[in-house]
Amino acid sequence: MNDSHTSLSRRRILLGAAAASAVTVAGATAAHAAPSTAAPAGEAPPAREARRLVVRDRIAGARLADGPARIQADLHELLEAWLAFWSANSPRVWSTPVEVEGRVGAGGDTFTLHAIRVTRDDETRDAFAAGRSDAAHLATLASLHHHFPAVRVEADGALRVADGPAGWTGSGEQVAFAVTACRELWGLRTADPTNWREHVSRAGHAIDPASRSGWAAFTRASLRRGLRTESY
Repeated sequence: MNDSHTSLSRRRILLGAAAASAVTVAGATAAHAAPSTAAPAGEAPPAREARRLVVRDRIAGARLADGPARIQADLHELLEAWLAFWSANSPRVWSTPVEVEGRVGAGGDTFTLHAIRVTRDDETRDAFAAGRSDAAHLATLASLHHHFPAVRVEADGALRVADGPAGWTGSGEQVAFAVTACRELWGLRTADPTNWREHVSRAGHAIDPASRSGWAAFTRASLRRGLRTESY
């Protein structure tokens, strides 16, 4: 599938993450600060509810390449919603995903994605591959940012996610992704960590991408741009 996607530089993505980490997004910390959970003096803190682990060998119908894995039930549900979303916005000539290659963390609370495989012309192909820097890689990163609050690009290009509510947080990883998406998928070559929102607005994106609904719309549009499906 290399021939249908423009080659990108993972170095640009990783350098972007480093640059964005140094940027303070106004209001992000205050807006998302968690309320104190400290117990009153003399009382023991409430026990944290244990997360339920389940054994699964598939995600949204796609088999796990390494076989069954023990994973937190909530994380597995999010992964199922994510992969169905990715598939719904993928090219019509691709089948639904038939195999996902990834690693579940020791506690079952993280997942690191290495490949998504689909069938086309009776052949199984990598629609996303961690080691391939192309528009499909950035599109898949967008789809994960749509569903998860924290997405990390590993040194080998694999994408790591953890359970949690999706939405804009202003993290360095989100800003780095947004700037790279603007430059590589939206054609906004002068976007940087301080002005990317203005560039997106001038490009016709009606909702502030640094809001919950705007972030969802921006990541979906970036997914479709990366997979070349924005026209339908």
